[in-house]
Amino acid sequence: MSEPCDGPGPGEERGRSQRDVPLFVVGCEDDEQDMGQMEAGMKNEMFREEEMEDDEDESPSERQIVVGICAMMKKSKSKPMTQILERLCKFDYIDVVIFPEEVILEEPVEKWPLCDCLISFHSKGFPLDKAVEYAKLRNPLLINDLNMQYFIQDRREVYRILQEEGIDLPRYGVLNRDPDNPEECNLVEGEDHVEVNGEVFPKPFVEKPVCAEDHNVYIYYPTSAGGGSQRLFRKIGSRSSVYSPESSVRKTGSYIYEEFMPTDGTDVKVYTVGPDYAHAEARKSPALDGKVERDSEGKEIRYPVMLTAMEKLVARKVCLAFKQTVCGFDLLRANGHSFVCDVNGFSFVKNSMKYYDDCAKVLGNMVMRELAPQFHIPWSIPMEAEDIPIVPTTSGTMMELRCVIAIIRHGDRTPKQKMKMEVRHPLFFELFEKYGGYKTGKLKLKKPKQLQEVLDIARLLLVELGQHNDCEIEEKKSKLEQLKTVLEMYGHFSGINRKVQLTYLRNGQPKASSEEEDSKKDGPSLLLVLKWGGELTPAGRVQAEELGRAFRCMYPGGQGDYAGFPGCGLLRLHSTYRHDLKIYASDEGRVQMTAAAFAKGLLALEGELTPILVQMVKSANMNGLLDSDSDSLTDCQQKVKARLHEIMQKDQEFSQDDYLKLAPTGSPSLVNSMDVIENPVKTCDKVYALIQSLTSQIRKRLEDPKSSDLQLYHSETLELMLQRWSKLERDFRMKNGRYDISKIPDIYDCIKYDSQHNASLSLEDTLELFRLSRALADIVIPQEYGISKAEKLDIAQAYCVPLLKKIQLDLQRTHEDEAVNKLHPLYSRGVMSPGRHVRTRLYFTSESHVHSLLSIFRYGGLLDEEKDQQWKQAMDYLSAVTELNYMTQIVIMLYEDNNKDPSSEERFHVELHFSPGVKGCEDEENVPLGFGFRPASSEVCEHVSFLEDLSQDQPDQALPVSEPINIQRRSPMIRNRKTGSMEVQTLSQQQFVRSNNSMVCNKKYSPFTLPLHPPLHPALPPAPPHTGSLCSGLFSASALGVSCSAPNLRDYVRTHHHHHRKPPLSPGSLPCQSGFEGCSMVPSIYPLETLHNSLSLKQVDKFLNAVCESSSEVHAKTMKGWSPDVSLQPTAASVFLWIRNFSSPTKPASMA
Repeated sequence: MSEPCDGPGPGEERGRSQRDVPLFVVGCEDDEQDMGQMEAGMKNEMFREEEMEDDEDESPSERQIVVGICAMMKKSKSKPMTQILERLCKFDYIDVVIFPEEVILEEPVEKWPLCDCLISFHSKGFPLDKAVEYAKLRNPLLINDLNMQYFIQDRREVYRILQEEGIDLPRYGVLNRDPDNPEECNLVEGEDHVEVNGEVFPKPFVEKPVCAEDHNVYIYYPTSAGGGSQRLFRKIGSRSSVYSPESSVRKTGSYIYEEFMPTDGTDVKVYTVGPDYAHAEARKSPALDGKVERDSEGKEIRYPVMLTAMEKLVARKVCLAFKQTVCGFDLLRANGHSFVCDVNGFSFVKNSMKYYDDCAKVLGNMVMRELAPQFHIPWSIPMEAEDIPIVPTTSGTMMELRCVIAIIRHGDRTPKQKMKMEVRHPLFFELFEKYGGYKTGKLKLKKPKQLQEVLDIARLLLVELGQHNDCEIEEKKSKLEQLKTVLEMYGHFSGINRKVQLTYLRNGQPKASSEEEDSKKDGPSLLLVLKWGGELTPAGRVQAEELGRAFRCMYPGGQGDYAGFPGCGLLRLHSTYRHDLKIYASDEGRVQMTAAAFAKGLLALEGELTPILVQMVKSANMNGLLDSDSDSLTDCQQKVKARLHEIMQKDQEFSQDDYLKLAPTGSPSLVNSMDVIENPVKTCDKVYALIQSLTSQIRKRLEDPKSSDLQLYHSETLELMLQRWSKLERDFRMKNGRYDISKIPDIYDCIKYDSQHNASLSLEDTLELFRLSRALADIVIPQEYGISKAEKLDIAQAYCVPLLKKIQLDLQRTHEDEAVNKLHPLYSRGVMSPGRHVRTRLYFTSESHVHSLLSIFRYGGLLDEEKDQQWKQAMDYLSAVTELNYMTQIVIMLYEDNNKDPSSEERFHVELHFSPGVKGCEDEENVPLGFGFRPASSEVCEHVSFLEDLSQDQPDQALPVSEPINIQRRSPMIRNRKTGSMEVQTLSQQQFVRSNNSMVCNKKYSPFTLPLHPPLHPALPPAPPHTGSLCSGLFSASALGVSCSAPNLRDYVRTHHHHHRKPPLSPGSLPCQSGFEGCSMVPSIYPLETLHNSLSLKQVDKFLNAVCESSSEVHAKTMKGWSPDVSLQPTAASVFLWIRNFSSPTKPASMA
């Protein structure tokens, strides 16, 4: 970053010539103050000029070099200018004179003060023409060229010059409009793109006025991300941009349209002082949520960051190309490169004493080097080089948190729905061909324009079919009507809501299922699959945002408060560019919105999710990393499904043989569900009857005028709810009287949704339907991913190899990485450990990947249950978990012990944690017993003094335990800590009394803090349960083999949002459906449980290698996605964003 020249001007040793004080006139500190002092100073200066003219015959060594400052008063009297000029005056032989504003504006240039060197620059109201005229008249040394400042005022010229210099800038097009005929221009606007002079810019794109003084820059978002635009402007108070639902571009004025550069919400501002010095600062991008982060003094929070060698070269080129010695410009770090997007001309860094020193030294040396020989002033270039190599120091902390990897299922969603129909109309084949369906035989349509075309065909065919009464056509007609109804929902298209898939069938549909009519015609056809629903609900957004907020407590300083937010440690790490964050999501709308909501909570952002989604969340759909084609099952999966269907079709009670066939792993959750079901066909009969009862009740409600217009959750109507259940009723029982087992997850999905969100309807028998369908689903869903261990592993590898390889890379890359741009240690104020750097990788995905990844850890041979007691208990806990619900998390944490030898296995330490996600309706009594979040060893407590208090103040007291404590189930362990990982308040002298096999804290409102980290030494036995603390928030806290749940997130939010303590609720006072405050019916989330806390990095790496190698065939297939021919172009449906983290550009191919 900064490359300062060292050492003051050499004149300091020689003494001042005939004066003790530098002759330096500066404007007053406040605009309102009178100009008396300035005028007096000016008179002195005029007198000084006459004296210079009279004394020309004196010894040349006494001659002073006069540096003139010619700028508007607001700029010339600013704090940075004052600080720098004061330092510049410390050079012997340099005097500074500031031109008063009224002289600049009103006097002819002949009457302006004389100077040998001129620092002059344009700002609002400045007469640049007069400054150019003055320079021609007096011919001073120009620090910043004046003629080039005309070009800097026009963004078209700036981009032209950058391009000529070979500097990377975003792809752009210029739209010049004639003010008299604004309609006549080369702009074609589509729904998700604009075409400028024949060049297409898909959304997201940026629209900049050509005048650099106009700061009203707009960013337009694609409909798939929610549409609308972000409107940037010059900072007004605490705002720098605002989100607008307007999606159309401006129709008057000339603009530059450019590709949007995804930067994870960070801008880098670079300040040059000559070609060999550049200082860089990062700040939150104004486009992210528009809120300006300010410090206690009201100044925008910025942090100095280090520039790469390539970026230093760019700074040099910009400085020389625009002939501006002092020059500011903006860098965007995206896609593994740095792009210049704006050149501001003369600008100084604010609030950096080190920069003021450097800037004055560089300018002073430059002036002396150029002018000293002319005036015969004895001066030599200082011995110190102008480039000081800057080496960042690492903090010498123990067991430092280095990496957090989390795989998270999306939040609560509406029920997913699907309709299949075989189509043969030429219009469908034309559409299939138009979008390249014949290349792969499959086509996915999500863009609004594409869905509109499907809707147009459906409408046309319905008109054609209007005259026919043929039974077969009638059935097709009902499907076409459903297609039309679903596509017309919401009154507008959004790729997030619906999609149509077309698959080419060479000989038509081979065999009809219950929902596809028999095909009597020969020849090719297309299978049209319409999918809708599955959107993230408001409850899902709240869950994701609150989990994001709770996640902060995993990081150093997680319990304090930063800028009014809990979890100060992460926020401070992140804002000081010591947090390398990347968020990946599959291309499903609900997954992407979950990721955006989580990021909003994690980073304390504000406003709409669309800007956060576009800037922070990368789509990882090009290589199977997080997506899976659910329609193309592996052979193993098809065999497993067939066996599952066969067992579940027996009209008899489960025999011992069935138990062995269906649950060979002996999983308690499966066995319990089989006990509930007894006879699968009889249970399906009951479920079918209950669905019939439900649809009949809904029909009666519809006939009742009072409730026919009733609005259900998420804008659903009773009519739509009836359609949903009627379809399940039709599809579940097939024409041959057998049951379609594949519909069980959908039935459970729907009843779970209605029990939670539409309970106000008070429909009868819903709880019984919930109980039975859940028991069936608890068998069908997990067993679809394999029945035996070998099958589970085989299917899991088919889903997870790319993700596992990516996790392996994430864990390996925590060592020093040139791609990670770090906080600059020499320029950082108030940051005690600039070397601390934490890498976070968050992967948001769907149920299939979470099931598969858990199977890999359970059955892939990571540890031997027989030899490892902790792992055995973890496996028992996982076997008892019935459902991987919304917001299920698998978390891997990596620590480094800097005191251990780098080659030692003890150097890096890995932990594995898990949460089954959202609590269900009847979970409280049946919750499996985990053994909590394991604490760190107490023997490292003496190192706590080395910890940086990341919150820069005393951490808040941790939350009181506000969930009813089930005394029989809690047995707190000693809570110790890992140095460098977490700020900790110890609980001294806290007495626990054992009575009636229970553990009771004798202080009712004890504030327990969350020391999250497990033992440094794997062999440490659990400590005796006599002191300890209860966890508050994300993690469960209990002894080995005993479970407890942390306070649910409702209490977490309540305490943090309102900054006051509430007394613990009495046992039983929380209904199962209660959720976060301010959002009713949002279930809370289970805390994380530790599966293992003493793994070595080598052990984990070896395990991941073995799993990936054993599935080499699968790997070869999926790795095709990594090849260069994969299209990485952004699309409206899913914006593929290779985003650098908040501090590091990385190469696209590496997917850091």
